[in-house]
Amino acid sequence: MVGTLWLLVWTIAAALALAAAVRFRMRLRAHVHRRPKVDDDDVRDIIAFGYFVSDEDEPLDLDQVREEERRFWEEAEWDEAEEW
Repeated sequence: MVGTLWLLVWTIAAALALAAAVRFRMRLRAHVHRRPKVDDDDVRDIIAFGYFVSDEDEPLDLDQVREEERRFWEEAEWDEAEEW
C-alpha cells in the first residue's frame, strides 16, 4: 500500500517535471527564433549617425512614463544626508 502511494507520488512528480521541461523548451524556442529588433545594420547606423530610427510602434506611452516618473519624484520621501 505504502509502496503504491510512493509510486503514484513519484509518477506525478515526474509528469510535472516533464511538462515543465516541455513548456520551458517551447518558450525558449519562441524566444530564440524571434528576429532581433536591432540588427547589425542598425548598430552601424547608430555608430555612424549617433541615433536610431525604427518603423516599429513605440512600445511604451512616453507621456505616461513621464507622468509616472514625475509622480514618483513628488511622492518620494528622502532622508536628509548625514554629515561626516
